[in-house]
Amino acid sequence: MFALVWAAAGAPVLADEPVPEASETEGLQFDDTPRRIGLGTPDWFRPSFLDIEEDLELARERGRKGLAVYFGMDDCPYCEALFEQNFSQDDIRSYLSEHFDVIAIDVLGSREVTTLEGETLEEKEWARSMGLNFTPSLAFFDADGEGIHAMRGYYPPYRFRALLEYVIDRHDREGSFREYLDRAEPPPKFDLEDINERDFFDPPPHDLDRTREAGERPLVVFFEREACHACDILHSEPLQNQQVLEQISLMDAVQLDMGDDATRVVTPDGRETTAARWSRDLDIHWAPSMVFFDEQGDEIIRLDSVAHLNRVRNVMEYVLTRGYEDFDTFERWRARR
Repeated sequence: MFALVWAAAGAPVLADEPVPEASETEGLQFDDTPRRIGLGTPDWFRPSFLDIEEDLELARERGRKGLAVYFGMDDCPYCEALFEQNFSQDDIRSYLSEHFDVIAIDVLGSREVTTLEGETLEEKEWARSMGLNFTPSLAFFDADGEGIHAMRGYYPPYRFRALLEYVIDRHDREGSFREYLDRAEPPPKFDLEDINERDFFDPPPHDLDRTREAGERPLVVFFEREACHACDILHSEPLQNQQVLEQISLMDAVQLDMGDDATRVVTPDGRETTAARWSRDLDIHWAPSMVFFDEQGDEIIRLDSVAHLNRVRNVMEYVLTRGYEDFDTFERWRARR
């Protein structure tokens, strides 16, 4: 797998290491520049009058395990990646559609939805009530209408397949998605020199407690791990952008190893733990993930799926301009413009 070593000037240089397997690199890189895309809805999605109980009843009649609700937008590069990288593959499409009926919701739409609770909401209001900050999102409901799991953001094919196995085989009854992934493939243990070190990360000890005294600025915690191609991409692309670097300079920034059970951390809410235990408590299952906290130590938002330059830059602007005070989801804040 690629390993990045940082030259004196701070630019990434490829070390002489094996190239990562195709399954880990497939679907990771794409252009997330905002643009007209006009995705529409795949023809294998089920038609819906947006009565979710009715859709669930039809799914039961068709012998499905439940209902998967896709939340997206026509002009979303990450939704395009989901369609082109995941849904274009026969095994993924068949595995999903054989077990779940899939319907589509426009996160900015105004059509009326009757929810499983009997409420009537506009599409965008239902998406907001589900706490879905990013598109694409997939919310899975079982045959009784109980939530199984929600995917927030885009995952590449290898991780999306794991997600489907977790949901379809009901591993959620045994633990979180993070716990399922750790059982399936325990993460390697590594030292901090094995990941991408940067000057803007605060060194240990990591006392992040903001309950006794508020911080002076927001906090972003980067959760990473060794042998992580997606982490290498984050550091070699978005985290080389001058605007992003300027945004990070306005925050406290900490880098933690998701598998490190030795390094002590005091969390923003004052709990003593380890880096690994905290990442498990937060159900962080994607590396790299970025979790943002306000000056009082409350979580604002997290990026725990694939994120390229525009998404990283926009989320940091959302945090730094306190957009969350006026808009309760990132997508609604972004749509204001």
